[in-house]
Amino acid sequence: MSFSIFNTLGREVQEFKSIRPGEVGFYACGPTVYNYAHIGNLRAYVTHDVLARVLRRRGFKLTHVMNITDVGHLTGGDDGDDKMVKSAEERGKSVLEVAEFYTKAFFNDAERLNIARPDVVCKATEHIEEMIALTGRIEASGCTYQAGGNLYFDIARFPRYAELARLKIDALQAGSRVELDGNKRNPEDFVLWFTKSKFANQALVWDSPWGKGYPGWHIECAAMSMKYLGEQFDVHAGGIDHIQIHHSNEIAEAESATGKHPWVRYWVHNEFLVLGGKGKMSKSSGGFITLQNLIDEGFDALDYRYFLLGGHYRTQLQFSHESLSGARNARASLASLLGGLAERAGVGVDELVGRAVGGKAASYLASFDAALDDDVNVPRALASLWGVVKDADVPPEDALAAAFDMDGVLGLRLAEGLAKTTEGCCEDGALVAEVAALIVERTEAKKAKDFAKADLIRDSLRARGIALEDRPGRTEWRRIADKKLWAKAAQD
Repeated sequence: MSFSIFNTLGREVQEFKSIRPGEVGFYACGPTVYNYAHIGNLRAYVTHDVLARVLRRRGFKLTHVMNITDVGHLTGGDDGDDKMVKSAEERGKSVLEVAEFYTKAFFNDAERLNIARPDVVCKATEHIEEMIALTGRIEASGCTYQAGGNLYFDIARFPRYAELARLKIDALQAGSRVELDGNKRNPEDFVLWFTKSKFANQALVWDSPWGKGYPGWHIECAAMSMKYLGEQFDVHAGGIDHIQIHHSNEIAEAESATGKHPWVRYWVHNEFLVLGGKGKMSKSSGGFITLQNLIDEGFDALDYRYFLLGGHYRTQLQFSHESLSGARNARASLASLLGGLAERAGVGVDELVGRAVGGKAASYLASFDAALDDDVNVPRALASLWGVVKDADVPPEDALAAAFDMDGVLGLRLAEGLAKTTEGCCEDGALVAEVAALIVERTEAKKAKDFAKADLIRDSLRARGIALEDRPGRTEWRRIADKKLWAKAAQD
């Protein structure tokens, strides 16, 4: 089966064919580094990570490029606040200091979520020359005009502007998407280069043929993607909120400058993470949740990754602490199963990573790959993982090898986690797995208000020298040093 993916440009699942056989150019919109990424933002980057892993699994030589927006991103199109400048003023720092701090914070979150770093990470402030050059090519195409000191893109001169978002330009009323800029001929026109900023003492400005100023937001992605991937490439990814303005504007910029269509072959957009009854999460609304918030509540970052893997990237995902707790329990159960398999296999983790498998394990791997080939259907792929580790007819060493192979896409660090429990310096792997499973069972009993069963599990472990300690959002365990307490627990 060939790999297929939903292409926003055609609104259908399409067979994937790269421009250059065996190679894929992949650009993904990165963060605007004016604040911490919230967990809704992070859904996009896990989606991009999984897609990159799938493409590499399919044998493509992948070049994955991601931008860092540290200049020019205004809220509400061209008419809102400058996110970077506003954040710098609020914190009493320079724009570049703010950008450096939150860039490091973003990559710290990415590492904890096991998101592989893209091959190229490009900062907007380090590519102004490329943006000016591309803007000059757009101007030469006849698709621009100057007004009020700024250089605008004239969408009336680009007939394909509505193609990606499927807009009805004639039906749009002034101010329908953005607050009306009196310099614009059409409310959908957008700024390529600002020289007359509405912000006094704009922090970052550069000389250009149109005067001293700074670039519009959209030009950065068009310019940087083409620098690293060429004037036409395979995949451009981002959130669905980018379709109507940001990505439509990028297409207009790139294709008017180069005269090449399509600029990008496949557009891939992930849906929102939503809070029950509150809609999508956003920084502007305040009270957003960060990955660190979840960790402070006792969750592991990989609990959140597992939670995200449970929803298809094109489906809105409802977030709640209850659903995240379910993901944590599932991971604990998975660790328990892997621990039991490791005990029966009697083979070191390193010997199983990359090991070929046959028989039923191979059929589970085939089902796993078939799910990924069908528009990156990770929830269905997860079912294959659970199937192989729970199937008693699969030899334990094959089940583990297949699970580790699947984890090359899932990114749950299964082999690493199992190795930590089976190293000689650490707790016995079988015991760790058993206790993890009992903790999950006890948690479920408490949810069901079966407190007698929960107490029985706690007391039976205590009689074996293991104490459970309930913390906010999690249960930890430790060995009891005084064996007299074991005997007392057993008598009780």
